[in-house]
Order: sequence, then C-alpha cells, then structure tokens
Amino acid sequence: MPSCSRVAVIGAGAAGLAAARELRREGHAPVVFERAAAVGGTWRYAAAEDAADPLGAGGAHSSLYASLRTNLPRESMGFLDFPFVAGRSSADPRRFPGHPEVLRYLEAFARRFDLLGLVRFETEVVSVRRSRDDGAGAAGWRVSYRSRRPDGGGGEPEEEVFDAVVVCNGHFTEPRVAAIAGVHCWPGKQMHSHSYRVPDPFRGQVVMVIGYQPSGMDISRDIAGVAKEVHVAMRSEPPYQMHTTTATGHANLWLHSCTIERAEEDGSLVFQDGSKIKADVVLHCTGYKYNFPFLGDSDDELAGAISVDDNRVGPLYKHVFPPMLAPHVSFIGLPFRTIPFLVFQLQSKWVAGVLSGRLELPSQEAMMRDVDAFYSDMEARGCAKRRTHDLGQGNPFEYEDWVAEQCGLGRMEGWRKGMFVATCKNLADRPDSYRDE
Repeated sequence: MPSCSRVAVIGAGAAGLAAARELRREGHAPVVFERAAAVGGTWRYAAAEDAADPLGAGGAHSSLYASLRTNLPRESMGFLDFPFVAGRSSADPRRFPGHPEVLRYLEAFARRFDLLGLVRFETEVVSVRRSRDDGAGAAGWRVSYRSRRPDGGGGEPEEEVFDAVVVCNGHFTEPRVAAIAGVHCWPGKQMHSHSYRVPDPFRGQVVMVIGYQPSGMDISRDIAGVAKEVHVAMRSEPPYQMHTTTATGHANLWLHSCTIERAEEDGSLVFQDGSKIKADVVLHCTGYKYNFPFLGDSDDELAGAISVDDNRVGPLYKHVFPPMLAPHVSFIGLPFRTIPFLVFQLQSKWVAGVLSGRLELPSQEAMMRDVDAFYSDMEARGCAKRRTHDLGQGNPFEYEDWVAEQCGLGRMEGWRKGMFVATCKNLADRPDSYRDE
C-alpha cells in the first residue's frame, strides 16, 4: 500500500465526514460519494414520509422524526478536536438538542475542515469490485457510480479505480420488521419508525408500538399525546437495565414485557401471555438492517469476503477490516450503543494510519483468529448474533480505548465516559424527563 492512496469514501454523513478529514490529514486523497444533495446523512431531516411503502426504506434518506432529540449530552457527542458545545450563536443551546442542531454541527465541521470540496453530491455508488486492470497486478477497486441528472433522473453509470474503499453508508435506512403470525389477514395499518415523522395521523387511535429501544421510547410518548391508547410490546429483557413497569407517566401508555404472538382478523393482537388488544396501527420500532447493495455480487471476490447474517457484518477485525481484503476495504460506523461520532473518528484515524503504513495490522490469519475468538466468546455468553456490533456488552469502553491506543491517543477521556454512564442511568430512571432535569 503506497503512503498516499486515492480512497473512495461512500457516504457524507458523520462517519464519512470523519473519514474524509482523517484520510486527508494522513496524506491520502479521499473522494466522497453522497447520494443526497448535502452532507449530514441520517441527520438531514426529510419532512415527507413515503406513504406508499410505510414498512420499507421507500424514497426517504433519513429516519428522523420531527421531535427527535439526542439521547446523549452534546458535550460527549463531539469529535475530539471539534467540540459540540452551546455558544451564543447556537440556535438550540440545550444539553440534549434537537436534530437540527446536530446537523448544524456537522455542517460546521465540514466547513471548518474544508471537506465540502471532497464530496460529489447527488452521486450514488452502484457497485464496488476488485480491479487488476493496471497491467502491474496491483490491487485496485473499481467503483461504479451514477450522478443525478438536472431533470432528477439517474445518469449513465461511470467508473473510477481507487486504491482503497471506506464504507460509511450508515445503518438507519433498511428497516427490520417484526414477524407476526397472521398479520397478512389483520385489518389494521402497519408502518416502521423509519416512516414516522409526527404524531397527528394517530389521533384517537389505538397504537401498538413494537420495540422499546430509544426510538420506541420516544415515539410511544410522542404519540401518547394524541392517541386514544398506546401499547408497547417489548422483549422480556428491558433495555438499559430498565426495570419493566406499567407506570409510564402517561395515563394512556402501557408497557408489556412480552412480544406479540399473532394477529387476528377481528383486529386483535395477541401477546405471548394470551392477553389481547384491538389496535388500529402497529408501529415497528424494531431497528434496521446493515445493507451494502453495492458490494459485489455472487461471483465477485467481495461477496465471498464479507456478508451480512442476522445483522452480523463479517468477518470483520474489530468491526472495521475484512481480513481477506484488509486494508483496502474498511467499514466505519457499524458499532451501536456507544458514543458514535467519537467512534467514527477513532476508527477513521486507525484506517488512515494503516493505509499510509504508519500503523500495522496483524496478519490475515491472526485477524481471523481474533474474529473467531470474538464470535466464540459471544456464543458462550449467550449473546445473539444480531448483537455482534453492540458495544454496550462486556467491559464499558474497552473497544474505544483499544482503538484509541492503536492510534497513539491513549485511552478515552474519563469525563466523556462518566457522562455516558450517567446519562444511561438517568434514561433508565427517568425516561420522560432525563433530558431536561
């Protein structure tokens, strides 16, 4: 790998911006492909939901709802050397600001480090494939992309060859939907939180929310202000060590610590314990699938080196490098239940240093042994495969500290860890008010 590489970065959300900045700082030449018309990724709010496909990704690029606020304090969210703090010019100075403030922060980050000129807007990557057409046998990556025409249509695909590819396309666009027996005969409406924007359409209705991770918590309370009843079905193990209770602070909002077993033609939804509720709407707050439609096909080397199985992207060394393709292909931003912008920056620093040769990776065999040991440990602890990229398991901040040390930064700051832990506790104790007390 040469000391300076031409690198394709897929996505100009927070992860892609962090990657572009760190790659250029290391001396590389990043080119960022972004299908939207501006930076921000999932933090760029789109007001109109796609009513034609309420359970799918549809045409919406963002999964934000209008009332969304951060669930971490702004100070802990910021990049290492670009603080996210409230100042006199802040439009939303709250410690847990709304999503427009986060977008303003990312836009300011892109301007401050002159990243906008690196981004090809309204340009969607169609495929990434191995290329050895340079006559010297050197590995390259052929990136095929399509730019939007002035009339809104898609142009003809074009191709360029890069030394490396960094995948930063996020994981909040391909909805996961709960499987409910008999739902095809159920007369009510279904939608996914990806399509949810405002509570008004649910006025006077009985709504069943499936899932009680942050989006389920927020949306159920949002809807409770206008709905007749809101019921939340969740797995028996509550998130964030929350003690399951039917007390929610809302007279028309109930939590059920069991899942839905089946739907019936009379409009009833039957829980595992046999109880039932007639509902007008099922709202799936069930998360998202990792999806990389541009990564090869069944005959391509990429397809054999990387796959998604029950939301496990693998095999990946430390959630970033596929051992068979490292360091030419890497992923930024897969982990969840962490401090995302910080992890994006740490991973990006690591990738940039490895590509320049300043930092070294273990051998392919050693990386695979590490991956296998990680998977075996998860299985021994009874962790579901879908939790592979969940950093909330095991020792707190072990991963973040490890990556930081690889980059020569030392461990993550203590104040940031303390703020994260305190916020998780406050969320568990006071889900309705923790952001404002």
